[in-house]
Amino acid sequence: MADTATRTIIRTQGRRAYTAFGVRPSGTRHPLVATAMVLPLAALLVVVFGGWDAVVTQASSVGVMLGR
Repeated sequence: MADTATRTIIRTQGRRAYTAFGVRPSGTRHPLVATAMVLPLAALLVVVFGGWDAVVTQASSVGVMLGR
C-alpha cells in the first residue's frame, strides 16, 4: 500500500514539474512543431545526397495514388 502511495506522489510531482516548464506530460508535439524540426534536416539530406529527383518522383507517385 505504501509503495503505491509513493508512486502516486512521485507521479504528481513530475506532472507539476512538466507543467511548470510548459512541457506536455504526454510527450507529444504539435504537428507544426514536429514539421519545423524535421524540415531543416530533410533539406540538408536532400542537398548532401542529391535526392531531389527521388523526392519529386515519390511526391508525384503519392499524388497519383491519391487521385490528384
